[in-house]
Amino acid sequence: MQPVLGITCKIVSTLAFVLMSACLKLSSQVPPGEQMFFRSLFAMVPLLLWMRWQGSIFAAIRTKSVFGHFLRSATGAASMFCTFSALHYLPLTDAIALGYATPVMAVLLAALILKEVVRGYHWTAVLIGLVGVLIMLWPHMSFQQAHNQPEGALTGVVLALLGAFLSATAAIQIRRLTKTERVGTIVFYFSLISALIGLSTIMLGWHMPTLREFWILVLAGILGGIGQILLTESYSLADMSIIVPFEYSSMIWTVALSWTLFGELPSITIISGGIVVALSGIFILWCERKLSFTRRTIQLPPKEQDKDRD
Repeated sequence: MQPVLGITCKIVSTLAFVLMSACLKLSSQVPPGEQMFFRSLFAMVPLLLWMRWQGSIFAAIRTKSVFGHFLRSATGAASMFCTFSALHYLPLTDAIALGYATPVMAVLLAALILKEVVRGYHWTAVLIGLVGVLIMLWPHMSFQQAHNQPEGALTGVVLALLGAFLSATAAIQIRRLTKTERVGTIVFYFSLISALIGLSTIMLGWHMPTLREFWILVLAGILGGIGQILLTESYSLADMSIIVPFEYSSMIWTVALSWTLFGELPSITIISGGIVVALSGIFILWCERKLSFTRRTIQLPPKEQDKDRD
């Protein structure tokens, strides 16, 4: 277990996914299924390069868990489709707020299904992070506006929450697969199956992208591939209950991106909420380091304990 490296991979993956989401917002005329196809297909570019760098590509895609990959890919693709669809019914901030239910669901499922030891400070960090996100989003929540369109708003809320639950379920399956499968193998089959599922939506009607939209979709796919590799790697390095609270760091990347690209200065609520989110992550790191030191102290003989303190 390497929790610090796992947390680092998770945080960088959230940056890649935020940049990917920005690309998808710039191509909002494209249907969700078509977006999912491009995102999954071009995610193969960084994935195949990474797999080639690690060694033989053919050896990397061998698997004895075909059903496990199908289950992970189906739930992940369904989550992606629901999340992309929710953006058609809800403002971005509302959809993001509902999507942050994923960490709480993932920690709960990790305890129930994976039988992971979920300590009190894990739950505390998740809830603190959620409070921070709600502080940041509270001034921008437009449920009052959505009240004027109850049918569309209700559809968006259901899709966003369903996407969050499916994302948590997919994360559980990723954690299971990382025990026997390579990271590249997991991401490869997810990208392949998701691309095929996205392609099947062509019968529902696709939008012919302009040249600009095409390259934006390609970039979204590459960023999504990078994010998926790092996300899967993070689950192989640490328990889910340690990793999932850092999902909230994506809101910090969102604020930073808006400030850099659009010159939008964060309000006091954004600053306050960001501090709360950061504290939840720091709290996890502090507790993990303290627990690790305690374990080493118990295991080491007295003379070695003195050296360790020095």
